[in-house]
Amino acid sequence: MIELIPAIDIINGQCVRLTQGDYDAKTVYSSNPAEVAISFEQKGFKRLHVVDLDGAKSHHIVNTEVLRSITANTSLKVDFGGGLKTDADIEEAFACGASMVTVGSVAVTSPTLFARWLRKYGTERIILGADVRNGMVSINGWKEDSSKSLLPFLRYYVEQGVSHVLCTDISRDGMLGGPAFDLYTSVMREYPTLHLIASGGVSSNEDIEELERRGIPAVVFGKAYYEGKIDISKLTQPWV
Repeated sequence: MIELIPAIDIINGQCVRLTQGDYDAKTVYSSNPAEVAISFEQKGFKRLHVVDLDGAKSHHIVNTEVLRSITANTSLKVDFGGGLKTDADIEEAFACGASMVTVGSVAVTSPTLFARWLRKYGTERIILGADVRNGMVSINGWKEDSSKSLLPFLRYYVEQGVSHVLCTDISRDGMLGGPAFDLYTSVMREYPTLHLIASGGVSSNEDIEELERRGIPAVVFGKAYYEGKIDISKLTQPWV
């Protein structure tokens, strides 16, 4: 059964969504992300994906108070990402109540540091973020494309013990045009035991059902929920 993970993206303490990672294409959905998180919990969700977009842009954790407010007011299992570049960033995220952190850029630019975090915190608490544009991994809030191709990048870290990967197709994020089904299927074909979290483009209940049919373990969704394109009553019975 597919794991359902709603998302809250944060800029200036507000719950927002971007289109294809463009900070100039921002829609604000709430000025109180903690209230949004509470509503997710009330609807039956158990987990939440929180992205510090200010942190991703600034290269260090920023919205700690929002994270602290969410974890203090809900029992949601929160995975937190965005701007986690140093030991201090990771420690602060955990101190603010995050159950897990998603790390992408450091895994590309400083693989030794990322491997050390895997050993220190464990593979259940460190999620590898793999943001993809045209088959290549992007970094620093999707502002830069690296020279890393997705499957070899994943292969290296699976061999290092990574078991959880959040993979976002940037070209589809916020577009409501459907997920990159073939991309996720190819990853699962290569690494069938990986806990792959699909992200980007989810537009309907049918998209989620198709991901489940293809054996994708988990999915993150945001804009489709905020725009009323997902029927929560059907998702939460019995999927959450």
